[in-house]
Amino acid sequence: MEATTKTTEEIQQILSTLGIKDMNPSYGTGQEYGSVQGGTQKAIHSPIDGQYLATVQYATREEYDKVIGAAQKAFVEWRQVPAPKRGEIVRQIGNKLREYKEPLGKLVTLEMGKIYQEGLGEVQEMIDICDFAVGQSRQLYGKTIVSERPEHQMLEKYQPLGIIGIISAFNFPVAVWSWNAMLAAICGDVCVWKPSEKTPLCAIACQHIAAQVLKENNLPEGIFSFINGDAELGKWMAEDKRVPLVSATGSTRMGKSVAQTVAGRLGKSLLELGGNNAIIMTANANIEMAMRATLFGAVGTCGQRCTTTRRLIIHDSIYDNVKDRLVKAYGGLSIGNPLKADTLVGPLIDQEAVQGFTNALESVQKEGGKLLTGGDVLSLNGLEGGNYVQPAIVEAENSYQMVQEETFAPILYLIKYSGDVMNAIDIQNDVKQGLSSAIFSDNVQETETFLSFRGSDCGIANVNIGTSGAEIGGAFGGEKETGGGRESGSDSWKVYMRRQTNTINYSQELPLAQGIKFDVD
Repeated sequence: MEATTKTTEEIQQILSTLGIKDMNPSYGTGQEYGSVQGGTQKAIHSPIDGQYLATVQYATREEYDKVIGAAQKAFVEWRQVPAPKRGEIVRQIGNKLREYKEPLGKLVTLEMGKIYQEGLGEVQEMIDICDFAVGQSRQLYGKTIVSERPEHQMLEKYQPLGIIGIISAFNFPVAVWSWNAMLAAICGDVCVWKPSEKTPLCAIACQHIAAQVLKENNLPEGIFSFINGDAELGKWMAEDKRVPLVSATGSTRMGKSVAQTVAGRLGKSLLELGGNNAIIMTANANIEMAMRATLFGAVGTCGQRCTTTRRLIIHDSIYDNVKDRLVKAYGGLSIGNPLKADTLVGPLIDQEAVQGFTNALESVQKEGGKLLTGGDVLSLNGLEGGNYVQPAIVEAENSYQMVQEETFAPILYLIKYSGDVMNAIDIQNDVKQGLSSAIFSDNVQETETFLSFRGSDCGIANVNIGTSGAEIGGAFGGEKETGGGRESGSDSWKVYMRRQTNTINYSQELPLAQGIKFDVD
């Protein structure tokens, strides 16, 4: 084990505040952790300064099966709890998150690298989804359907699925779990979580908080479980017929693998994958508002959001003005320790991400792109082990191969268009991904066209706000290679349940549908 550092001590203090004693489990429910001694271990280092945080172990197949077995057993009891009572448990989890918001937000920053305000915001997102789910627990509505047969009635009811497998990504190490787990819980499902191998400590903390509530209410531990592991563990989950739904967040490549494997056993998958999000700035845009939205969308979380603004499509009449102002604004970005209040841009998650950033810039310039500012790999005083880069702006064409791909780093491509808004919309839609999109315009014809059937082909389409920063109330997700699933708000609870049609005959006759006669003497 590496020497104890100040960063390690901070992590230990936070975990102690949360009541966590075991820092290196491979699986568990939060009340009881387990690990096989001598199994595969992974050291976790902070992207802020490269300092050692903790060591975790990867679960074996035996441990995986143990967790799934416990979840199956818990489901039998949990599904019998009335939905509003399940909502009460979720309410208590939300209250625990309120109690631990600051240490958990700091843990997110230390392990993932996003600025502290965003870490707190992510925990608040968990609290918000708990509140949403509590209300939803009294609104799991079905339908009453008029029957064509006399003295019959038809109903549609929703029943819980069982075990929900959750595969989450490093960029939102706690929020995405809560989107799935809290809605699944009020539906009567149980959850098994495979967090990103890059951010397991956040998962352990969340699991522990949920487990405290289960213990206080004498409920089975297996309602919420987690398992540490790499892609092999995700493969086990995708192949497992005991897991009727796998919700996976991450790259398109990963999502395609999960989707194919789950579909091969006729299971269900909920996919939230890559984005290549654009803001359109028309000649009628409020440039001040658009600039602010672009800056947050492009460099927030150091470009490591699925909703990050990656393309800015600008009308030629305002192009030079916008370009000059953006280059100037990028020169004033405060880059550094994300725990400091004045920092706007923290580190990338690891050196692999840094290499991806530099490779993308080299490739797009070979295609003809012009680097306007940024692009440097930084070594900051006192943070030499961190993964810092200077966010970059590149003039480019939408057709360039690198512009067509999602680079999970702060690279913003400026693309000029002329003519009417449909030209800009065509450029925006001409990528494989379809997650988030936005237009800035004070012209109602332009904005309504953007929102019409001819407009944005993305799951999220915003007017006069940016691509990044979704609220809990709306269903979140995208189209095309983004996956097509929906999480979080609206009626997304339905994906965690199976729909059942019931026909009830309260007559003394047995008429058949469609007037079919089948009389037997």
